[in-house]
Amino acid sequence: MPTSAPPPLDPAPSAVLEQRGIDVIRGLAMDAPRAAHSGHPGTAMALAPLAHVLFTRVLRHDPSDPHWPDRDRFVLSNGHASILLYSMLHLTGSGLTLDDLRAFRSWGSATPGHPERGHTAGVEVTTGPLGQGFANGVGLGIAERWLRAHFSADLCDHHTYVVAGDGCLEEGISHEAASLAGHLRLGRLVYVYDDNHITIDGPTELSLDDNAAERFAAYGWAVDDLGEAANDLDTLESALLRARADEDRPSLIILRSHIGYPAPNVMDSAKAHGDPLSDDETRLTKEILGLPVDETFWVPDDVLAMYRSTIPRGRAMRDVWEKRLSAWDGDRARWDAAQLGHGLPGWEKTLPSFAASDGPMATRKAIKACLDATQGQLPGLMPGSADLTGNTGMALAGATAQSADDPGGSLIHFGIREHAMAAVMTGMAAHGGTIPVGGTFFVFSDYMRGAVRVAAVSQVHVVYSWTHDSIGLGQDGPTHQPVEQLAAVRAMPGLRVIRPADANETAHAWRVAVDSSGPTALILSRQELPVLDATAELAPTGVAKGAYVLAEPGDGPAQVVLIGTGSEVSLCVDAARLLAEAGTRARVVSLPCWELFAEQGDAYRDEILPPGVPALSVEAATTFGWDRYADDSIGIDHFGASAPGEVVMREFGFDPVNVAARATALLGTAT
Repeated sequence: MPTSAPPPLDPAPSAVLEQRGIDVIRGLAMDAPRAAHSGHPGTAMALAPLAHVLFTRVLRHDPSDPHWPDRDRFVLSNGHASILLYSMLHLTGSGLTLDDLRAFRSWGSATPGHPERGHTAGVEVTTGPLGQGFANGVGLGIAERWLRAHFSADLCDHHTYVVAGDGCLEEGISHEAASLAGHLRLGRLVYVYDDNHITIDGPTELSLDDNAAERFAAYGWAVDDLGEAANDLDTLESALLRARADEDRPSLIILRSHIGYPAPNVMDSAKAHGDPLSDDETRLTKEILGLPVDETFWVPDDVLAMYRSTIPRGRAMRDVWEKRLSAWDGDRARWDAAQLGHGLPGWEKTLPSFAASDGPMATRKAIKACLDATQGQLPGLMPGSADLTGNTGMALAGATAQSADDPGGSLIHFGIREHAMAAVMTGMAAHGGTIPVGGTFFVFSDYMRGAVRVAAVSQVHVVYSWTHDSIGLGQDGPTHQPVEQLAAVRAMPGLRVIRPADANETAHAWRVAVDSSGPTALILSRQELPVLDATAELAPTGVAKGAYVLAEPGDGPAQVVLIGTGSEVSLCVDAARLLAEAGTRARVVSLPCWELFAEQGDAYRDEILPPGVPALSVEAATTFGWDRYADDSIGIDHFGASAPGEVVMREFGFDPVNVAARATALLGTAT
């Protein structure tokens, strides 16, 4: 049986006090956007009763410890209504002050325009781009169920609640995520659809006439259409508790609300959506609610005391959990490592090492070898793929598929749902306890980009295995050959992008991805690549620094530097040999990660790329950005072509002869 809802507040508030608390929330929802001259008051005003019921009657949470591992999770997917969440975090005592609310949307405040994970205590995931939080909730649910299966309900036994609006359901990612959740039969997911019929442009009927109930029923969700119950506390509570009890299906509660309630002139209009209420409208609304019309951010003592009574109740629930944790006779080291999202101490000793005599290996196959070898030391490892499990190296040896019948399955078949896969991974990582790794072809990272950006903003610990990384994939042609994607993902702040040259570099890229915080993208080859001489020795340090010298000329200082990434590093090695035969001394630098290289000091960067020595970059992708490190670049600033991969590479100039010729020409220009 799942953990029950929390006990009633002590002392039990009267109906009058509860209503006053709800009206105070509505007052804060008006006052904060007015102070900021920016914001979205209407949804927060309409959903104040729902928030009250959730935080006082339903959610198992401890405001004095917002990061207690076995807390219920709450996601505000329609993050533009952030003042609703901030109001509840202040009232219940999670760390926000009234001054924080007064500083809503201002520089340096703890109350930014949209909720940001890691910035404000009590915010589970970063929301704002509509639909992202919806999919994050599915990830939270997967992580909870998986941890419960592996570590027992004594340690993990909670629910996920998500509030979403029309925009979240209109965005295509909601279809992908809802379909996946229904397929997995994820119980303990309780979603409330705020059906307020208003968008910024006007009524939703301008562009939407879906039947949400039938749509979600078709996914396999339990659907409860409450109709006009947005202000009925007992009906809201009953619906939430019914949904909470469903262990076999995700639940959608449809709530017909009235945006801006009870503002007399803007309720049920777009004017209540994205702009603060006017002075007159605020005064009239406060009069209706019985709030002091000349006072802002009004929170009377009895209301604050009511909400703060969630603190001792939450502490009591957390104390019970901590006693269970102390008495638990399972493997505490594995639990602790999983919660940190990293490996057991010394896990890196299980990384495979490869010799040149092992023969060529595609780096997409090397990542599988790394996952297989290290999985026993990575308690939270959960790889998956968007229908390309074998192609992307995610087919973890011995793993069973995550499903309702096997909730402890560690391999996730996301299906052809790249956008949802990325956002679900974000939710899994934000939950804690897992290391989500997701694979697809690199060109399809475009489908994932919105979710990857949110992961980078919120610095969640996820790993992307993006394979088939260049025109070298061959005959699938330009629609499948990534060209501009490498520059695009490198341009994203907070995303670590590693393109390893061979199997050894892949192993240590995996080590960096596991040991680091924040998201990491591994850019991996379809085609087989030689295991290079010296990478077994040099990659452990070199990859972690982003770049290193792989080969030096044997008869004096380098006259030219050849910089390669990924499959083009071996090309640079071959070109350096041709140059040596012609009497030109060339250094070969492998530069798998721009971000890690940029973190090194000037002295190290100058050591690797000596000032004054001409440098030629070689990478089967657009040359955009390479001017920061190279004097000239061999790349592909156009789309590819359909032919065998080796033919495409040769025809577009990726062969040792052309690289040597371009290096010679660069030297001629430099001298």
